[in-house]
Amino acid sequence: MSSVQISRRFLGIAAAVAVAASLIAPEASAQSLKEKALSGDAIIIGIHNQVPWGFKAPDGGVAGVHPDMIRAVLEPLGVKKIEFVVVDFGALIPSLISKRIDAVASGLAITPQRCEQVIFSEPDLAIGDGVLVKKGNPLNIHSYDDIAKKAAVRMAGGRGSSNTENAIKAGIPKDRVQQFQDVQAGVAALMAGRIDAITFSAGTAIGVLQDPNIQGIERATPFTGLVIDGKPIVNYAAIAFRPEDAALRDLYNEGLRKMKAEGKLKAILAKSGFSETEIAPDNVKAKDLCGVNYR
Repeated sequence: MSSVQISRRFLGIAAAVAVAASLIAPEASAQSLKEKALSGDAIIIGIHNQVPWGFKAPDGGVAGVHPDMIRAVLEPLGVKKIEFVVVDFGALIPSLISKRIDAVASGLAITPQRCEQVIFSEPDLAIGDGVLVKKGNPLNIHSYDDIAKKAAVRMAGGRGSSNTENAIKAGIPKDRVQQFQDVQAGVAALMAGRIDAITFSAGTAIGVLQDPNIQGIERATPFTGLVIDGKPIVNYAAIAFRPEDAALRDLYNEGLRKMKAEGKLKAILAKSGFSETEIAPDNVKAKDLCGVNYR
Protein backbone atom coordinates (compact mmCIF):
# COMPACT_ATOMS: atom_id res chain seq x y z
CA MET A 1 0.00 0.00 0.00
CA SER A 2 1.44 3.38 -0.97
CA SER A 3 1.91 6.23 1.47
CA VAL A 4 -0.77 8.17 -0.44
CA GLN A 5 -3.26 5.32 0.06
CA ILE A 6 -2.36 5.09 3.76
CA SER A 7 -2.88 8.82 4.21
CA ARG A 8 -6.23 8.70 2.46
CA ARG A 9 -7.31 5.74 4.55
CA PHE A 10 -6.21 7.49 7.74
CA LEU A 11 -8.05 10.65 6.79
CA GLY A 12 -11.19 8.62 6.07
CA ILE A 13 -11.07 6.95 9.47
CA ALA A 14 -10.39 10.26 11.19
CA ALA A 15 -13.34 11.86 9.45
CA ALA A 16 -15.63 8.97 10.46
CA VAL A 17 -14.47 9.27 14.07
CA ALA A 18 -15.09 13.02 14.02
CA VAL A 19 -18.60 12.55 12.67
CA ALA A 20 -19.38 9.92 15.31
CA ALA A 21 -18.00 12.17 18.03
CA SER A 22 -20.13 15.04 16.84
CA LEU A 23 -23.21 12.84 17.07
CA ILE A 24 -22.34 11.54 20.51
CA ALA A 25 -21.08 14.78 22.06
CA PRO A 26 -24.44 16.53 22.52
CA GLU A 27 -25.89 13.47 24.25
CA ALA A 28 -22.86 13.09 26.49
CA SER A 29 -22.87 16.76 27.48
CA ALA A 30 -26.64 17.09 27.95
CA GLN A 31 -27.65 17.88 31.50
CA SER A 32 -30.44 16.05 33.25
CA LEU A 33 -33.48 18.00 34.44
CA LYS A 34 -32.24 17.58 38.01
CA GLU A 35 -28.85 19.07 37.11
CA LYS A 36 -30.47 21.94 35.26
CA ALA A 37 -32.80 22.69 38.18
CA LEU A 38 -29.93 22.64 40.68
CA SER A 39 -27.79 24.89 38.46
CA GLY A 40 -30.44 27.61 38.39
CA ASP A 41 -32.66 26.80 35.41
CA ALA A 42 -36.41 27.11 35.98
CA ILE A 43 -38.57 24.01 36.15
CA ILE A 44 -42.14 24.34 34.87
CA ILE A 45 -44.89 22.82 36.97
CA GLY A 46 -48.39 22.10 35.67
CA ILE A 47 -51.52 22.83 37.76
CA HIS A 48 -55.19 22.70 36.74
CA ASN A 49 -56.44 25.79 38.59
CA GLN A 50 -58.61 23.91 41.08
CA VAL A 51 -58.95 24.59 44.81
CA PRO A 52 -57.37 23.12 46.93
CA TRP A 53 -54.94 21.35 44.60
CA GLY A 54 -53.23 24.10 42.63
CA PHE A 55 -54.74 27.40 41.51
CA LYS A 56 -54.15 31.03 40.66
CA ALA A 57 -54.65 33.15 43.76
CA PRO A 58 -56.38 36.57 43.72
CA ASP A 59 -53.01 38.28 44.23
CA GLY A 60 -51.70 36.76 41.00
CA GLY A 61 -49.56 34.13 42.70
CA VAL A 62 -50.06 30.38 42.79
CA ALA A 63 -51.51 28.61 45.83
CA GLY A 64 -52.73 25.11 46.69
CA VAL A 65 -51.52 22.09 48.57
CA HIS A 66 -49.26 20.67 45.85
CA PRO A 67 -47.61 23.94 44.72
CA ASP A 68 -46.94 24.61 48.43
CA MET A 69 -45.59 21.08 48.75
CA ILE A 70 -43.24 21.17 45.79
CA ARG A 71 -41.79 24.53 46.84
CA ALA A 72 -41.34 23.44 50.46
CA VAL A 73 -39.59 20.23 49.39
CA LEU A 74 -37.37 21.38 46.52
CA GLU A 75 -36.29 24.90 47.47
CA PRO A 76 -34.26 23.81 50.54
CA LEU A 77 -32.52 21.25 48.31
CA GLY A 78 -31.29 23.97 45.95
CA VAL A 79 -34.05 24.22 43.33
CA LYS A 80 -34.75 27.96 43.41
CA LYS A 81 -36.65 28.68 40.18
CA ILE A 82 -40.07 27.02 40.14
CA GLU A 83 -42.67 28.35 37.71
CA PHE A 84 -46.31 27.29 37.36
CA VAL A 85 -48.61 27.13 34.34
CA VAL A 86 -52.34 26.34 34.23
CA VAL A 87 -53.26 23.32 32.10
CA ASP A 88 -56.63 21.60 31.66
CA PHE A 89 -56.74 18.53 33.91
CA GLY A 90 -57.04 16.12 30.99
CA ALA A 91 -53.99 17.69 29.33
CA LEU A 92 -51.65 17.52 32.34
CA ILE A 93 -50.08 14.15 31.55
CA PRO A 94 -49.88 14.76 27.77
CA SER A 95 -48.21 18.12 28.46
CA LEU A 96 -45.71 16.41 30.78
CA ILE A 97 -44.85 13.70 28.26
CA SER A 98 -44.44 16.24 25.45
CA LYS A 99 -42.10 18.32 27.67
CA ARG A 100 -44.28 21.42 27.73
CA ILE A 101 -44.08 21.10 31.53
CA ASP A 102 -41.57 19.33 33.78
CA ALA A 103 -43.85 17.96 36.54
CA VAL A 104 -47.49 17.86 37.63
CA ALA A 105 -48.34 19.21 41.10
CA SER A 106 -52.12 19.32 41.11
CA GLY A 107 -53.69 16.49 43.10
CA LEU A 108 -52.93 13.70 40.62
CA ALA A 109 -53.78 10.28 42.08
CA ILE A 110 -51.41 7.36 41.59
CA THR A 111 -53.02 4.64 39.44
CA PRO A 112 -51.45 1.69 37.58
CA GLN A 113 -52.73 3.16 34.31
CA ARG A 114 -51.03 6.51 34.89
CA CYS A 115 -47.86 4.70 35.96
CA GLU A 116 -47.60 3.34 32.41
CA GLN A 117 -47.00 6.90 31.21
CA VAL A 118 -45.32 8.81 34.06
CA ILE A 119 -43.46 8.19 37.29
CA PHE A 120 -44.68 9.33 40.69
CA SER A 121 -43.13 10.57 43.88
CA GLU A 122 -44.06 8.80 47.09
CA PRO A 123 -47.67 9.68 48.00
CA ASP A 124 -48.28 12.60 50.34
CA LEU A 125 -52.08 12.57 50.69
CA ALA A 126 -54.67 9.85 51.24
CA ILE A 127 -57.86 11.26 49.71
CA GLY A 128 -61.09 9.62 50.81
CA ASP A 129 -64.67 10.82 50.89
CA GLY A 130 -65.48 14.12 52.58
CA VAL A 131 -68.98 14.62 53.96
CA LEU A 132 -70.38 18.11 54.50
CA VAL A 133 -72.96 18.75 57.23
CA LYS A 134 -74.60 21.70 58.94
CA LYS A 135 -72.39 23.80 61.21
CA GLY A 136 -71.71 22.03 64.50
CA ASN A 137 -72.57 18.61 63.00
CA PRO A 138 -75.90 18.44 64.93
CA LEU A 139 -76.62 14.83 63.91
CA ASN A 140 -73.16 13.68 65.05
CA ILE A 141 -72.22 12.10 61.72
CA HIS A 142 -68.74 10.59 61.55
CA SER A 143 -69.12 7.64 59.18
CA TYR A 144 -71.33 6.14 56.50
CA ASP A 145 -72.28 3.61 59.15
CA ASP A 146 -73.68 6.44 61.31
CA ILE A 147 -75.84 7.58 58.41
CA ALA A 148 -77.00 4.05 57.58
CA LYS A 149 -78.15 3.52 61.17
CA LYS A 150 -80.02 6.82 61.37
CA ALA A 151 -82.98 6.49 59.01
CA ALA A 152 -83.94 10.13 59.53
CA VAL A 153 -80.70 11.47 58.02
CA ARG A 154 -81.32 12.94 54.56
CA MET A 155 -78.23 11.94 52.59
CA ALA A 156 -77.09 13.24 49.21
CA GLY A 157 -74.28 12.96 46.70
CA GLY A 158 -73.28 13.77 43.13
CA ARG A 159 -75.11 11.87 40.40
CA GLY A 160 -72.88 9.03 39.20
CA SER A 161 -69.95 10.02 41.45
CA SER A 162 -67.68 7.43 43.03
CA ASN A 163 -68.39 9.02 46.42
CA THR A 164 -72.12 8.39 46.07
CA GLU A 165 -71.37 4.81 45.02
CA ASN A 166 -69.13 4.40 48.07
CA ALA A 167 -71.94 5.59 50.37
CA ILE A 168 -74.35 3.03 48.90
CA LYS A 169 -71.75 0.25 49.04
CA ALA A 170 -71.17 1.13 52.71
CA GLY A 171 -74.80 0.26 53.49
CA ILE A 172 -76.85 3.43 53.00
CA PRO A 173 -79.97 2.41 51.04
CA LYS A 174 -79.96 3.86 47.52
CA ASP A 175 -83.47 5.24 47.94
CA ARG A 176 -82.22 7.34 50.87
CA VAL A 177 -79.49 9.02 48.82
CA GLN A 178 -80.67 12.05 46.86
CA GLN A 179 -78.43 12.65 43.83
CA PHE A 180 -77.60 16.09 42.46
CA GLN A 181 -76.31 16.94 39.02
CA ASP A 182 -73.54 19.24 40.24
CA VAL A 183 -71.69 20.42 43.34
CA GLN A 184 -73.41 23.79 43.52
CA ALA A 185 -76.93 22.29 43.59
CA GLY A 186 -76.02 19.87 46.38
CA VAL A 187 -74.34 22.53 48.50
CA ALA A 188 -77.32 24.88 48.06
CA ALA A 189 -79.65 22.11 49.26
CA LEU A 190 -77.52 21.54 52.36
CA MET A 191 -77.34 25.25 53.18
CA ALA A 192 -81.12 25.53 52.76
CA GLY A 193 -81.74 22.59 55.11
CA ARG A 194 -83.30 20.32 52.48
CA ILE A 195 -80.68 17.63 53.19
CA ASP A 196 -78.56 16.81 56.24
CA ALA A 197 -75.33 15.55 54.67
CA ILE A 198 -73.70 15.36 51.25
CA THR A 199 -70.68 13.34 50.13
CA PHE A 200 -67.88 14.55 47.87
CA SER A 201 -64.20 13.72 47.57
CA ALA A 202 -62.30 15.27 50.45
CA GLY A 203 -60.63 17.68 48.03
CA THR A 204 -63.95 18.89 46.63
CA ALA A 205 -65.35 19.31 50.13
CA ILE A 206 -62.34 21.42 51.13
CA GLY A 207 -62.68 23.50 47.97
CA VAL A 208 -66.35 24.19 48.72
CA LEU A 209 -65.57 25.45 52.20
CA GLN A 210 -62.93 27.87 50.91
CA ASP A 211 -65.61 29.78 49.01
CA PRO A 212 -66.40 32.89 51.12
CA ASN A 213 -70.02 32.74 49.98
CA ILE A 214 -70.55 29.34 51.61
CA GLN A 215 -71.89 29.76 55.13
CA GLY A 216 -73.30 27.51 57.84
CA ILE A 217 -71.75 24.19 56.83
CA GLU A 218 -68.58 22.25 57.68
CA ARG A 219 -66.81 18.93 57.13
CA ALA A 220 -67.78 16.03 59.35
CA THR A 221 -64.43 15.25 60.98
CA PRO A 222 -63.18 12.73 61.66
CA PHE A 223 -65.02 10.70 59.04
CA THR A 224 -64.79 7.04 58.05
CA GLY A 225 -65.84 6.32 54.49
CA LEU A 226 -66.12 3.01 52.69
CA VAL A 227 -64.02 0.25 54.27
CA ILE A 228 -63.37 -3.04 52.45
CA ASP A 229 -61.52 -5.92 54.13
CA GLY A 230 -60.53 -3.57 56.93
CA LYS A 231 -58.95 -1.01 54.57
CA PRO A 232 -60.41 2.45 53.86
CA ILE A 233 -60.96 3.13 50.16
CA VAL A 234 -58.86 6.18 49.29
CA ASN A 235 -56.84 7.66 46.42
CA TYR A 236 -53.19 8.48 47.04
CA ALA A 237 -52.01 11.75 45.51
CA ALA A 238 -48.44 12.58 44.51
CA ILE A 239 -46.23 14.61 42.17
CA ALA A 240 -45.78 13.22 38.63
CA PHE A 241 -42.58 13.34 36.56
CA ARG A 242 -41.37 12.02 33.20
CA PRO A 243 -39.74 8.56 33.35
CA GLU A 244 -36.41 9.98 32.15
CA ASP A 245 -36.41 12.43 35.08
CA ALA A 246 -36.21 9.80 37.81
CA ALA A 247 -33.23 11.63 39.34
CA LEU A 248 -35.41 14.69 40.01
CA ARG A 249 -38.19 12.45 41.36
CA ASP A 250 -35.69 10.79 43.70
CA LEU A 251 -34.44 14.21 44.86
CA TYR A 252 -38.05 15.19 45.60
CA ASN A 253 -38.60 11.96 47.56
CA GLU A 254 -35.47 12.68 49.59
CA GLY A 255 -36.85 16.10 50.56
CA LEU A 256 -40.31 14.71 51.28
CA ARG A 257 -38.89 12.10 53.66
CA LYS A 258 -36.94 14.81 55.48
CA MET A 259 -39.99 17.07 55.75
CA LYS A 260 -42.10 14.21 57.15
CA ALA A 261 -39.39 13.31 59.67
CA GLU A 262 -39.23 16.94 60.84
CA GLY A 263 -43.02 17.12 61.25
CA LYS A 264 -43.42 19.92 58.68
CA LEU A 265 -45.87 18.14 56.39
CA LYS A 266 -48.85 18.57 58.73
CA ALA A 267 -48.65 22.38 58.62
CA ILE A 268 -48.51 22.48 54.81
CA LEU A 269 -51.58 20.25 54.51
CA ALA A 270 -53.48 22.15 57.20
CA LYS A 271 -52.95 25.41 55.29
CA SER A 272 -55.09 23.97 52.47
CA GLY A 273 -57.69 22.43 54.76
CA PHE A 274 -56.42 18.85 54.99
CA SER A 275 -56.33 17.08 58.33
CA GLU A 276 -53.48 15.07 59.83
CA THR A 277 -55.47 11.88 59.19
CA GLU A 278 -55.15 12.54 55.44
CA ILE A 279 -51.35 12.26 55.44
CA ALA A 280 -50.42 9.16 53.41
CA PRO A 281 -48.99 6.47 55.71
CA ASP A 282 -45.25 5.83 55.41
CA ASN A 283 -45.90 2.18 54.52
CA VAL A 284 -47.89 3.10 51.40
CA LYS A 285 -45.41 3.35 48.54
CA ALA A 286 -45.70 4.41 44.91
CA LYS A 287 -44.13 1.07 43.97
CA ASP A 288 -47.04 -0.80 45.54
CA LEU A 289 -49.68 1.48 43.99
CA CYS A 290 -48.14 1.26 40.49
CA GLY A 291 -47.59 -2.50 40.64
CA VAL A 292 -45.75 -3.88 37.61
CA ASN A 293 -45.79 -0.44 36.00
CA TYR A 294 -43.52 1.12 38.63
CA ARG A 295 -40.31 2.71 37.42
